[in-house]
Amino acid sequence: MDHALLETLKTWRRHLHAHPELSLKESATAAFVQEKLTELGIPFTAGIGGHGVVATLKRGNSDRSVGLRADMDALPILEANDLPYASTNKGVMHACGHDGHTTSLLGAAALLARDESWSGTVHLLFQPSEENGAGARAMIADGLFERFPMERVFGFHNWPGLEAGTVAVHHGPVMAEPGRFRITLHGTAGHAAKPDLTRDPIVAMSHLIVALQTIVARNVDPLDSAVVSVGMVHGGHAPNQIPSSVTIDGTFRTYRSAVRDRVIGSLKRIANSTAEAFEMHAEIEIITGGRATANTELEEEISVAAARQAGLTVRRDVPPSTASEDFCHFLADRPGAYVWIGNGPATDGGELHNERYNFNDDILPATAGWMASAARLALEGELSNTRPAR
Repeated sequence: MDHALLETLKTWRRHLHAHPELSLKESATAAFVQEKLTELGIPFTAGIGGHGVVATLKRGNSDRSVGLRADMDALPILEANDLPYASTNKGVMHACGHDGHTTSLLGAAALLARDESWSGTVHLLFQPSEENGAGARAMIADGLFERFPMERVFGFHNWPGLEAGTVAVHHGPVMAEPGRFRITLHGTAGHAAKPDLTRDPIVAMSHLIVALQTIVARNVDPLDSAVVSVGMVHGGHAPNQIPSSVTIDGTFRTYRSAVRDRVIGSLKRIANSTAEAFEMHAEIEIITGGRATANTELEEEISVAAARQAGLTVRRDVPPSTASEDFCHFLADRPGAYVWIGNGPATDGGELHNERYNFNDDILPATAGWMASAARLALEGELSNTRPAR
């Protein structure tokens, strides 16, 4: 990547960082993307699944096609960075690096537009609403794959703590399947000084919260991975009253559907059994949010070859994350791969979703370069040639 393009991308990224927008509200971000695509001379279609934008590059006579995806939305976080380009939208911040992802895809578009060595069709997917888990599904429901046919799809996430510009490619699962639960125990309210006349849901819920910790420890195969966490507890109105009900909200994460089903079954069984033991009724709500983000084998290997072609270091030993990603919905329809590209040391609160996070502009050549290389390799006629030695 030449110096002029890099400086342009840095300017674009910092503009996006200063003007973050939440899920479902990315109108100005989408307009900015459209403006820059117009400057690059790349045609696009706007309004896909809300504020989504799909740009298309075509070259040569090949009928092969590929999709590259970047997310655009920000988070409801008050930025704590003292930067000249800090968020101007109070309480909203690009704390996950989607400003960098969007800019990287624009950079890949610029690189591919200049390169005459490839043949085929590249669709550039600027996706809204990743943080609320709705954007990928909305674009698909709006006919993404029918209107913009593609054989496979690739995406990436910047990764704090991984050496800057290093590409981590996982074999299989990359990020977990998300799920949420809400459990309410209905007891009998009464005076706190006469607990014998009540059915105390606070005491019962205390037992339930402890019992839920046994799901991962005792119900999930030790060779599998899962998370079950209680994040909220609601109950009670006065210190001298035992309430009629208590509610907890929590999250669970798994990598395999069989483990997900086991976790859900255990949640229901433990809640109902605890309620019965304390002579109460349990109300249980389970919300699942899709599937795990898992690479398909050939696309995983294309990703490795693309990183090496771009001159980047490859890591194959980084464990998957229990965070989730709605790129999984694209992978439900098409084969593909999702990689992590190092953002550098996670110092001074530099982790994702932290109020001091900042995307590292110095990795833009790596992120844009990897995406462009992945597209070129995916469009080659003999994909088996991309298969690296393990």
